[in-house]
Amino acid sequence: MHPSFLTMFFILFFLILFAGVGYCCWHIWVLLPLAPLLKWLVLGVGIACFLMLFLALAPWLDEWPMWLAAKVYDVGTTALIVLMYLVLFFLVADLCRLLHIVPKAWLTHNGWTSLALLAGMALLLTLGNMHYRDKVRQPLALRTDKPLRKDMRLVMVSDLHLGYHNRRDELRRWVELINKEHADAILIAGDIVDRSIRPLIADDMALELRQLNAPVYACLGNHEYYAGEPRAQQFYKDAGIHLLRDTALLLQDNILLVGRDDRTNRRRKPLKAILPQPDSTHYTILLDHQPYHLEEAEQAGIDFQFSGHTHHGQVWPISWITESVYEKAFGSHQRGNTLYYISSGLGIWGAKVRIGTRSEYIVAEIKRKNE
Repeated sequence: MHPSFLTMFFILFFLILFAGVGYCCWHIWVLLPLAPLLKWLVLGVGIACFLMLFLALAPWLDEWPMWLAAKVYDVGTTALIVLMYLVLFFLVADLCRLLHIVPKAWLTHNGWTSLALLAGMALLLTLGNMHYRDKVRQPLALRTDKPLRKDMRLVMVSDLHLGYHNRRDELRRWVELINKEHADAILIAGDIVDRSIRPLIADDMALELRQLNAPVYACLGNHEYYAGEPRAQQFYKDAGIHLLRDTALLLQDNILLVGRDDRTNRRRKPLKAILPQPDSTHYTILLDHQPYHLEEAEQAGIDFQFSGHTHHGQVWPISWITESVYEKAFGSHQRGNTLYYISSGLGIWGAKVRIGTRSEYIVAEIKRKNE
């Protein structure tokens, strides 16, 4: 992506963001049945929470005490979700008022509407957090005509986003879920790290990942580059994770695992340059974090590709956006003889809220078709 395009994108993004803040502040001012001083207090707290988003993304967050950095991250990213749903609520309310579906009095100095909005937002975030914590086990049957020395069970995950919000106690629960599957191998499709290596080192999360009871293979994601790719690589090594960066290896005699570098690295190798000499007896699995250009795997004769990155939007209606951007934003897909699974992720970026999407881990069984 061209730098000037990125600059324009971020300028437009922040303009929309601050326009949304202004729009919501005006509506809240009109809605609250309070004295002006109390209205300013409510708006001041809300704006302060929103501004924490920028502190959460700033590099100096790593200089702050862990408890404070974690709190700023949680509040700032949660404020972004709240802002989005407030904008949606007020847009619908304005439309209904213009169509004379609701009276103007419902949106002007109205305590009942204010309380209903507050309760609705609290309920939405609470249920969204509960839904995020409920990890979905997704079985996946992979059948092949190719010779297999033995059936193979794989646990596949993506987008752990370990950091200031997903801490070691949460990772421990994930490790226990994965270990219950007694897999032959564990595959991770990138974004193990969120925005910084610092909380992973402070919590010694590498030690927790070493408790996984099967060999772990992973490719890099875009967040490993944001966090600092050399330090991310060192963390992979400390955690006992086999990093596949534009490389391939045999999991067993005839199952070939290929891991691509993330497309953030514009110098990554073409897929066909990574593959060894064609061998029709190999069942080939590709790990590629971002599910762009799915036709490449099909053209290269890949049997199965596992990707993540999209999070399926994390919350509705952003899921609609990801579905329009990607050929496949979530779930199983097929092109020709190549099967794909695009995961919505085990972890999450930002606020730990899932609305209309899910957090999942995939349990895949590779077997012969006649079994």
